[in-house]
Amino acid sequence: MSAVRRPLPWLIFGGLFVAALSMRSPIVAPTPVMSRIAADFGIDAGTAGLITTAPVLMFALLTPVTAVVVRRRGPEAALMMTLVGVLIGSFVRALPGFGWMLAGMVIIGAVIMIGNVAVPVIIRRDTRPDRVPLVTAAYTAMLNVGSLLTTLLTAPLADAVGWSLALLLWSSITVAGVLLWGAHLIRSRKSVPDAAAVAAERDAVAAVTGPIPVVGPKPRLLRPVTIVLLLAFGMQSGAYYSLTTWLPSIAHDVLGEGTTAAGALASIFQGVAIVGALLIPVLMRYLPIPAVSGIVGLAWVTVTLGMTIAPHLMALWMTIGGFAQAGGFITILTLMVTAARSDYEAAGMSAIVQGGGYLISTTGAPVTGLLHDVSGGWAVPLWVLTAVSVVYLLTLVVASRMARPRPA
Repeated sequence: MSAVRRPLPWLIFGGLFVAALSMRSPIVAPTPVMSRIAADFGIDAGTAGLITTAPVLMFALLTPVTAVVVRRRGPEAALMMTLVGVLIGSFVRALPGFGWMLAGMVIIGAVIMIGNVAVPVIIRRDTRPDRVPLVTAAYTAMLNVGSLLTTLLTAPLADAVGWSLALLLWSSITVAGVLLWGAHLIRSRKSVPDAAAVAAERDAVAAVTGPIPVVGPKPRLLRPVTIVLLLAFGMQSGAYYSLTTWLPSIAHDVLGEGTTAAGALASIFQGVAIVGALLIPVLMRYLPIPAVSGIVGLAWVTVTLGMTIAPHLMALWMTIGGFAQAGGFITILTLMVTAARSDYEAAGMSAIVQGGGYLISTTGAPVTGLLHDVSGGWAVPLWVLTAVSVVYLLTLVVASRMARPRPA
């Protein structure tokens, strides 16, 4: 076993898991205090939706570029870039003015996308093949833990110190990640890599990031299944970021909850996803993928329709929604792997589906906020989200029918 491949596994995985706390929570953190932010900046709800849309736009635009960064700089350095970038973006976001808020979110989105590409490389390289699903599930769970904590606690912190400082205080977790990952980098650089370790790292990076030119004469990447998966991913991400952005405001306006209680209700949406991420692989062992796709899609429709016609049961809808949002992401990734006929095609499909899907989803939060402003309530936006969920259900089921296992 080479020193560079496993210099200190607990340090590698501990660093990954602490880093995961900062890989989604900076995007989610403003949502429990979105109404306060909008009021302080004097902006409407549609404009406020840009706060969570800006980082998602970076996901869409930088998907191919981030793969280049990881391949040239290496996954460890790329993850450190992510953590340091999140810190920088958090401080920029704390400067006075809505423009600085957006600039900080753009920085955060750009560097998190680098981490999104780097982490699977590290897991693939440093984990035994039989433990990759377990480590991936644990990492996904930590992403949701970060979202849960920020959704639950940002409003109480804002009550005590103001929303700007409350958002900045979450940077302490990122600082811990920088220190832990920095310790790993120092230790790994003291180790002398052997030829097998260098080859293993090169193969891991190439396998996960894939060839960078994702459009070529063969294989044909723009297959019908790719387009349908792109639409499904766009609907799922659009609905997710719309609800994530506005759930606390909906709970406050419709149910009359205070900001702390509204944040607690919204945190269920993030918290149940921890369990949902682990439940979907179990369902896939016993049910065909079209059945799992139908369950996940119906769950999304149930969430948005339930919030529209019975908002007083929001805790129930958030519980179902946590399962739906975690299950949807895993199901779409599984369908991409199933449909791809080679590693090259898998990398190309991933870039097209995620890049295009995130681009579609950037309209979600601003349009939802705009519909609220125009209609004067949340009923119209929720009916539109229900329609989006129906489209998601249909495209996910169709994609599951179109996907075929790779030939042996």
